[in-house]
Amino acid sequence: MAVTKIERRTVRTLKQFYGLMEETAVVRRRLVLTQLDSQPPDAADVASLEQALASLDTIAGEGDKRQLLIAEGKPIDVDLAYELAELRKDLKYLEVGEATFFTYLDELHDGFARQVDQAVARLKDVKINGFITDRDGTINNYCGRYRSSIQSVYNAVFLSRFCAKCTQNPVVVTSAPLAGPGIVDVSVNPEKTIVYAASKGREFIDLTGTRRSYPVAAGKQALLDKLNQRLSALVAEPDNERFSLIGSGLQFKFGQTTIARQDITDSIPADESDAFLNQLEALVAELDPGGANFVIEDTGLDVEIILTIGEGEGLRDFSKADAVAYLDKELDLNLGSGVQLVCGDTGSDVPMVEAVMARCPDTWTIFATRKADLAERVAAACPNHIIVPEPDFLIGTLAVLSR
Repeated sequence: MAVTKIERRTVRTLKQFYGLMEETAVVRRRLVLTQLDSQPPDAADVASLEQALASLDTIAGEGDKRQLLIAEGKPIDVDLAYELAELRKDLKYLEVGEATFFTYLDELHDGFARQVDQAVARLKDVKINGFITDRDGTINNYCGRYRSSIQSVYNAVFLSRFCAKCTQNPVVVTSAPLAGPGIVDVSVNPEKTIVYAASKGREFIDLTGTRRSYPVAAGKQALLDKLNQRLSALVAEPDNERFSLIGSGLQFKFGQTTIARQDITDSIPADESDAFLNQLEALVAELDPGGANFVIEDTGLDVEIILTIGEGEGLRDFSKADAVAYLDKELDLNLGSGVQLVCGDTGSDVPMVEAVMARCPDTWTIFATRKADLAERVAAACPNHIIVPEPDFLIGTLAVLSR
C-alpha cells in the first residue's frame, strides 16, 4: 500500500477504521527509518499521523469507548485505547525527541523511570547473544483487535536499535499468523532486522527474507484446510459475521486457526458467545471425532484450534518450547553459547523460557505482568528474572541498553 499522506476523514465503519490504521503502518515505517538514521522526521509524515488521530476522533463515542458499524444498522462497541494512545505517544516522541519522551513516559506510567533504571542496572554489563521474545503484551502494548495493533514509531525505533546493537539473533515468537493480516502487516521495524516467527513459531521469515515452516503431514493439513473452509462459511452467515471482525477475528495460521468469540469490551452477549463456542466445538468434533488431530484452547476471548504433534500418549499441541527447538535447529541460534534474553507476558511464554534455560543456564528473562502467580512461575523457571508491569517499561529498558 503506497500512501503518500493521510487526509482527515470521517470514520463510521470497521472497514474504514482498519483501512486508516493500515495507512498509518506505511507512514510509520518511513518515520522509523528516518529516526534510526538520526534524521529529523518528515513534516508531511508527522502531519499524516496528526490527521489519522483527528480521523479517529470522528468516531462516535466518548473517550476511548467508541462505536463503529460492521454493516449498515449493525453497530459494534470498540475500545480504541491502544490506537489513540500510541498515536499520541508517537506524535510526542517525534516532537520532543527521545530524552524528553522518557520524561513523558514517566508521567504516563507510575514508577517508569525508577523501574527502567533498576532493570538497566542489572543488565548493563551483561553481553547478550540471543534475544527471543513474545510480541503482544510483552514488547508491544496490548490491543483489543490484532488487525489494528500497528506498532508505534517509538517502539520500533527502540526495539530495532536494541536488536541491531545488542544481539546476534533477535527473534519474535508470536501466536499470530505471519501475514494476511499478521505480524509482518502490523510491524513497522525495518525489513530483515528481526526474525518473525509466527503461528507460535511454526512459520517464520528469516533475516534474508526467506519464509520457512514446520513440516505438517499432508493428511493433517488437508483436515485443517477443510476446517478453515467450514469456518469461513460459518462466519459468512449474517449472525456470525461479527466474530470475524471483533478482537482477533478469524486468523488462518500455519498449523492452527484462531477465531474470536468475544473481545475485551464484551461486545458480544455472554450467551451468544457461549453458543458460538458450542458451534465451534461441534464442528471440530464432526471433523475429528477421535480427537487425534485437533486440540481446542478457549481463552474466553479466542478459540484456538491447533493441529496436534506426536503420536499415542505423546499426542499434544505445539508449544513455544517446541518453537524454540525448531527455530534453534533451523536458524542455528547457538542457544548454548553466550547469554540469552527471553521475554514474555503470559503462562504460555514460560515454556519458552524453560526451553532456553535447558540449553543455556546463563539465561535472563524479562516478563511484563502484574500477576503475582505468573511472576512466581517465572522466578522458579529462571533465577535471572526481571518483572515489569507493562510493555513500555520493557521497551524503555531495551532503549536505554542500546544507546
